[in-house]
Formats: sequence, C-alpha cells, structure tokens
Amino acid sequence: MPHSMKYLSTRGGEERLSFEETVLTGLAPNGGLYIPAHLPALPENWEHDWQHLSFTELALELYSLFIPTKEIPREDLKELIERSYSTFRHPEIAPLKRVGEKEYILELFHGPTFAFKDVALQFLGNLFEYFLKRKNEGKPEGQREKLTVVGATSGDTGSAAIYGLRSKKDISIFILHPKGRVSPIQEAQMTTVTDENVFNLAVDGTFDDCQDIVKALFSDSAFNAEYRLGAINSINWARILAQTVYYFSAYFNVQRQLPYDIIDPKIQFAVPTGNFGDVLAGYYAKHLGLPMEPLVVATNANDILARFWKTGRYEKADSSRVDEESSAQTDAVVGSSDGKQATGGVAETLSPAMDILVSSNFERLLFYLALEGCTAGAVAADGEVDGGQHAKIRMAAANVKEWMDKLKSEGRVVVPKLAVAAARRDMIADRASDEETTATIQKYFNLTGEFGSYVADPHTAVGLSVANRVAKTNEPNVVQIVLSTAHPAKFNDAVSAALSSSSNFNFERDILPKEFHGLLDKERKVIDVKGTPEAVKEVVVREVGELVKKGQAVEGGKISV
Repeated sequence: MPHSMKYLSTRGGEERLSFEETVLTGLAPNGGLYIPAHLPALPENWEHDWQHLSFTELALELYSLFIPTKEIPREDLKELIERSYSTFRHPEIAPLKRVGEKEYILELFHGPTFAFKDVALQFLGNLFEYFLKRKNEGKPEGQREKLTVVGATSGDTGSAAIYGLRSKKDISIFILHPKGRVSPIQEAQMTTVTDENVFNLAVDGTFDDCQDIVKALFSDSAFNAEYRLGAINSINWARILAQTVYYFSAYFNVQRQLPYDIIDPKIQFAVPTGNFGDVLAGYYAKHLGLPMEPLVVATNANDILARFWKTGRYEKADSSRVDEESSAQTDAVVGSSDGKQATGGVAETLSPAMDILVSSNFERLLFYLALEGCTAGAVAADGEVDGGQHAKIRMAAANVKEWMDKLKSEGRVVVPKLAVAAARRDMIADRASDEETTATIQKYFNLTGEFGSYVADPHTAVGLSVANRVAKTNEPNVVQIVLSTAHPAKFNDAVSAALSSSSNFNFERDILPKEFHGLLDKERKVIDVKGTPEAVKEVVVREVGELVKKGQAVEGGKISV
C-alpha cells in the first residue's frame, strides 16, 4: 500500500526515494528514470465504486495509490488536484467525442495551453510549489531552498510547463526548444510569457539535442547540486502518474455512451506518441488492472518505436535501409514533409511534436520488458525473503543499463526475443506518413451524418490513421478511443493546407480560439543559444544570478527565483 511506496532507478542501485524526493529529483544520478518499486493493487470493487466519479475524484483515488498520506495528507492532495484542474475550459477535463460507430476521440486539449501536457503539468507545477513551501516555512529569504526547473520541448511541453510554473515563488524555469522547429503558435505561447522567473532558450539543433542537453545538466552532479535542478519533462514520474487518470475516465465515460447493440465491448486506446510518455501511462493503467485491448502506438515518419515492434531492434537509424558505408542518419522517409533529413537523422514532418529520434520514456518500458523476459536465473542475495524479486530487479536494471549504454555508443540495441514478445502482447505499433496524415485530416473534416465533421490536428491525425489501419484486424466488438493531444489551432499551416480545397472551411472562423487572437504580435522573451550543455549552463548561471540579486533587493524576497 502507498504507506510503503518507494521509487527506484531503471538503471539499478540501492537508492529508494520517497514520492517527494522522486518529484524534486527528476532524473536519477545514474541516468535512469524513476519508477515505482512495485505496482499497487486497485481496490477490490474499484470498477463499481469509481464508475460515477468525476475526473478530479478519479485523480484523487489513483494518486493516493502512489502517494503516501504521510507525504501529502489526503485533504491537501484533494486541494492540489482541484486547483490544478480548475484552469481547464471543459467541466469534464478530458471529454469524449464520438466520431464513428465504434470510434471515439479523447480530447486532452482543454487546459490553459490547449495541449494534453496541461493535464500533468498543471498538477506538477502545484506539487513543486507545495513541496517548496513546506520546506521553506519560516525560513528567511537567504536560507530558502530554490528550484531551477530545466526542460526540453518539441512544442507543447514548454508552454504547459511555463503556464504551470510562471511566477511561482522560489522557482525559475528554463525551457529549451529547437529553434525554428516548433509551430509559430507553440513558439508564441512560450516566448510571450514574460514573467521574471521564465526563460525560453532557442537551441541551435533538434529536440533530441535539447533533450540530450537537459540530461547532461542533470548528470552533472556539481551543477545539479548548486542549482537544485527540477525536471518537468516526462522523465518526471509525476507526469506519468497524472496521465493515467484519463485512461480510467475515458473507460468509464465510453461505457456510458456505447450503444446497446455492441455485445461485450472491448476498449482499445490508440496514442500518437513521440517521447512515449502518453502511451506509457496507458501501459501503467493496463497493468494496474484497467481492462483494455493492446495499446496502439502511433508514430510519424520518425518511426524508431514502430520499427522496434516490427524487428525487436531499438535503433536510431533503420539498419534495414542504411548500408554499411552510409552515415548514421536515416534515409529520407517516404511521406516526410519535404524529403529532407534534419540534423541528427530526424525527419521534419507535419506533426513536429513527434519529430523525435530517441524516446526518453521508452526506457521505463524496457525495464518492465527486461523484468519479465530477461531475469531467468536471478539469484537472491542472502537474507532476501521476497522470493527473489530484488534479484530480478537488479538483473532487469543491469540489462537496461547495458542496452542504454549500447544505444548511446553504437546507436542500436537488439532486445531479446522474450522481452519483445512481452511488448507485442501489450502494444501494437505502426506509423503514418505526412500524406496519410493530410488524408486523415480531410477524412474527418468531411464526415457527414450522425457524427458530423471533426477537425483534427496533425498529431491526432497520426493516431487516427494508424488506429483506422489496426481497426481492420480487430474483432467486431472492439471500440477504439484515439487520444487527441493538441488543439488543431496550434498547427495552422498543416490543418489549413490539408483543408485548403474545402470551400466551407475557414481557419479563423472555425477553430481559432479567442485566446490565440493577436498572440503572434505580442512581445517576446527568448534567448538564442548554441546546442551545447556548456552554453545552456552559462545562461542558467547568469539568469539565476540576476534573479537572486533582484530578490535580495526587494524586502521580503517578493521576486520569484
């Protein structure tokens, strides 16, 4: 039960952290990601008892399984949850939209920045504030603990994190984004926030470069200790935990909406993904006990995940398409937006938030695959009385460390067959080209009849495209729920281009929210940096130092640092 819940690194070690330590630490010192030491059991009658709960009530029940009351009392946790989701525009937080006989879209873009990241980052921002306030209670300004939040974004994480942390006391936030590789709306959402504790860094490179820089900063123990780094990317366990809630809420909501002529319905979630956090939350929901068919992992032309399920190889470049004399970059991917390769082998596509070469959260799945498929013969140490589970965990972590080291040094790793078989049992993976993405946007806009027209953003369209393909092989009683990860207005160019031949479509009239009017014309706050850890460190040192000076100059330390 949660009173004994601890968290461990996917790459091993005897370290076991509390929930608070896990949230504030982010990335493990050995480079691993934190996961629960065990998965808790759902209450015996959860399906009956939870079926009529609201989103926030479901969140309270699920979070309570992982957060001991001695760390956050239940009433405090309830208040944190309610405050986090009070910022959402829709009363259901994550409503379902029916678009077909057995097809629903789970809209996750009703938060303040119109992206699914808000579901987790509004909560995470309040968690940071809660823990720091408790640590600093009664301390004078010069002795207060500060948190320097550092994160990388491929588009949506940055603005969601900024909106979750802007002007929060004792916290500064530095968001790295690949310069020129996010949509204009996404860039404007981040860079037009001019609060003194918010810093946007436009990095000369790709999202993978940004992500590597963030990991390098966390791995620098001296720098990390001096600036007390905090993680807002989905390497932070709290983000994954928060995202499990909408799988449960969608499961209950669809049960209430299903027509009576579908006998013994089975639910299947399809998830467009780049960094694997959103779909990993579904994996946790499934293994907690939520009934579902295999998850559908949908990728764009940057298909490292789809290729893993096909071949069992986790590799940056497609070895089936690159000969021995070629570089480490992939070939131009069929269906990419312009046939070119961006720096580092990442294809530029219509769904830029998914233009990622290495998915950070996939390491968490690799741990569970290793635990199931690669721990035969694990020997328990003297005195262990858990049936060898500790030994299996050590062996699984050793496998993960070896695999991740090999991926870093050689660009690829071949995962053992038993581990791949476990992955294929729980998930199906495929990819969609830009042409298929465009065709899917057109298909759903042109829907007529009972369900009517629907405008999907290009990331949601990737999920819909792959889900449509999988649906052809499903049993007739399978009902699909496709996760819609962003509002279509965030991707004006892709959506407008796809629907340019439709005389009855007008971008500003049909989908542009009032919050976006004039956004592109607002004042910007952004710092251009080279794509190196050293360049980013210089910015952090300089800007945090300036904030400290300002804070010391204001009576009572009213400046957020």
